[in-house]
Amino acid sequence: MELPNFIRFGRAVCGDLAQAEQREWWLANGLGGYAAGTLAGTLTRRYHGLLVAPLPTSQARYLLCAKADAWLVDGALSVPLCSNRWTGGAVDPHGCLYLESFYLDGRVPVWRYALGDIQLEQRIWMEQGAHTTYVMWRLLTPLSRMLKLRVSLLANARDHHHTSAPGSFNPKIDAQATRLRVHQSGVFDLHIQAQGGTLSSRHVWVENFDLPQERARGLDDRDAHLCVGEAELTLYTDEGVGLVVSLDAEASPYLTEALRRHQAHDLALLRRAEVNAPAYIDAPSWVRQLVLAADSFLFARRPGGVDGEAVIAGFPWFGEWGRDTLIALPGLTLATGRLDAARHILETLPQHLRDGLLPNYFENSGAAVYNSADAALWYIEAWRAYYALSSDKTALKRVYASLAEIIAAYQAGTRLGIAHDPADGLLHAGETGLQVTWMDAKIGEQVVTPRIGKPVEINALWYNALCVMAEFARQIKRDASRYVALAAQAKQGFVRFVKADGSGLYDVLAGEAGDDARVRPNQIFAVSLTHSPLDAAQQAAVVAVVGQQLLTSYGLRSLSPAHADYQPYYRGDLQQRDAAYHQGTAWAWLLPHFVWAEYRLGGDHALANLRLSAIGDHLFDAGLGNVSEVFDGAAPHAPGGTPAQAWSVACTLACWWRINREADQ
Repeated sequence: MELPNFIRFGRAVCGDLAQAEQREWWLANGLGGYAAGTLAGTLTRRYHGLLVAPLPTSQARYLLCAKADAWLVDGALSVPLCSNRWTGGAVDPHGCLYLESFYLDGRVPVWRYALGDIQLEQRIWMEQGAHTTYVMWRLLTPLSRMLKLRVSLLANARDHHHTSAPGSFNPKIDAQATRLRVHQSGVFDLHIQAQGGTLSSRHVWVENFDLPQERARGLDDRDAHLCVGEAELTLYTDEGVGLVVSLDAEASPYLTEALRRHQAHDLALLRRAEVNAPAYIDAPSWVRQLVLAADSFLFARRPGGVDGEAVIAGFPWFGEWGRDTLIALPGLTLATGRLDAARHILETLPQHLRDGLLPNYFENSGAAVYNSADAALWYIEAWRAYYALSSDKTALKRVYASLAEIIAAYQAGTRLGIAHDPADGLLHAGETGLQVTWMDAKIGEQVVTPRIGKPVEINALWYNALCVMAEFARQIKRDASRYVALAAQAKQGFVRFVKADGSGLYDVLAGEAGDDARVRPNQIFAVSLTHSPLDAAQQAAVVAVVGQQLLTSYGLRSLSPAHADYQPYYRGDLQQRDAAYHQGTAWAWLLPHFVWAEYRLGGDHALANLRLSAIGDHLFDAGLGNVSEVFDGAAPHAPGGTPAQAWSVACTLACWWRINREADQ
């Protein structure tokens, strides 16, 4: 078995700054930390860096090491292998011109440089379960003369959401031969080790880094970093040399062994997936790449997993989100054979259950924020998916009371305007000033898509949850009659969503302005969820209207182009983007729900795989080997939002797994 290495580029892309900067690599360490940058080596986001990690004193993530800028020294000749972009538009040096190729070896980015008779490669990876990043260079061509690298080390001590000005931190820097310590009193110690060379200290601010991605978002586009040291390394062909950047003073300095550990970890992920579903053995390379990408979003809340496992919703700026976690869970864990991780995540959440609600997200302090009307309903669906694969009756018995508490609270009425209407069996949700569905954009105090009333997906989830609870009750010998009766009433009431002209479903019933007939993708869940309240003809009508008006190669538009409020592009500053977020922007996580709904109706295995394969092409753009959060609603559907989004990866993988697993059975 080999790691996928199909994502690769030659000089045509590597040497073209615009194309090279468009493509980013992203790494994660299983503890909420990450490393990221561009193929070109430039910093284009405030989030780019070699080590971004939560500190021992805070769950907020901090940029601790920004860059390791290398220059190749060949006698009197010094050639840059790095690139930097400066305020005013200058790019200097322009080391990506010497790049012969770039590829992902599994998840590890690999740069290959060619200068005359010299060829060398650079690799970057993170240690799983540690806040440690490795940077390794290796000479590929045997030469009789000695070659060296001179590497400048740029550090920082800022929240990854911010930028820095010169003098913003003033650490104590100690260098001893092969080790360098950056000590920020009472905050952290950053340890840097050199393997195959020496380190010397520096204390020089480098300012005016230009961040075009932040400028495009209407944010501060200038940054500064502190050069804390310089490494001098001697290149060899028989072994790699490089740097270890870590919060751990005892991080292993042995580069080759560390790389093998990383590769072994990723190979184990692929083997586990194959055992879970033989379809993975002959799966397309892009599917195997998504198996690796899925691992990046799983993390232990604290070292050692004291508080259980959880999910990062997206890199770089999202943290742990309840709704996202539950929607992504089947793809991140069940589709990859990680049932233990699924159970740990699911069994951790009931401790946060309040008034029948689960948190929408967790703040850096650990405080839970409750503003989601659907997270608890997705929780029941996640348990359904877990139980369907595991038949874990013991775990089901442990959680059953919590699941029953959710249904009871929703029926009785709870926060966020959630109330069960006994007249039609449907749920009302929403209050003025609150965004309680997944369409949650808010500009100041204005909710862009308030959807107060009876949202279609909330009620599809409600019906699905009632059917699931009835089955769970039967499995553990409990009385299911209550859930059966509520489900029957909800199914009858759900007919109100069906438009008389056969053009799909209303998006919201009994809204502030009456019934909302806008064509949105939320109706697809009435077909894609396991238990549908619709008959076959009604399901077909939903799939037809969504396919005709909302389907794009990479996702479903959040609003039909036929509507006057449609926004075709997700661009501009934060206010402009938030205004378009759910008004036409296409969402990748919704594409698999459409594909699964279409597949359930027609059983066309080839068509389903064809639709999903477009995501495979996208792995060559934006976050390499990952799936972006959103895309423009208008062609050619440029990617936007986070370049690595958990539910985009997970829903795609889960859909492929379900379809091809069925084909194997």
